[in-house]
Amino acid sequence: MFITFEGIDGSGKSTQSRMLADSLRADGREVVATREPGGSPGAEEIRRLVLQGDPDRWSAETEILLFTAARRDHLERTIAPALAEGRIVVCDRFADSTRIYQGLTRGDLRALVDRLHALMIGREPDLTFLIDIDPGIGLARARARKGHEERFEDFGLPMQERMRAGFLALAAEFPARFRLIDGNRAPETVAAEVAALTRAALA
Repeated sequence: MFITFEGIDGSGKSTQSRMLADSLRADGREVVATREPGGSPGAEEIRRLVLQGDPDRWSAETEILLFTAARRDHLERTIAPALAEGRIVVCDRFADSTRIYQGLTRGDLRALVDRLHALMIGREPDLTFLIDIDPGIGLARARARKGHEERFEDFGLPMQERMRAGFLALAAEFPARFRLIDGNRAPETVAAEVAALTRAALA
């Protein structure tokens, strides 16, 4: 099974993806925990290009190409081999983030994102958890953490608000694979709900 976590910056999705991977391993399952952009050597190089520097460093169109290139390498070298071996892949972000960040909040480019995704990636997750949180709280959390990538966070609260609306619309568009999770609760409470929903999907 291919499981992804989505949400605005500071939503807690990275924490939740790690906690789910740990929970599944405790159940005796083989799990590959990974992230985007990144998750393979080539994709990690691209990550450094796109998540650091001036907010206007790249156009939205260039970002879409860079993220798609990183995702293709990630798929080839990490995700597809793990799934072929019967492992569960838990990924912090996937194509839905590109649909929102570049496709909607930085221009009306969703159709371009989807065309490139169909051409170069060709698969969706089996299960996606959207960790929903107040945009102001998320931005404050994101800016407070160590080692954060400042570029997207520097677009500020209005972008966070547009991203949240975009993610909620995406969850409504793909209800079969999305599970909407209230991220305003304690991490352990959120993790328990995520684990229970995952086990139900795996049953």
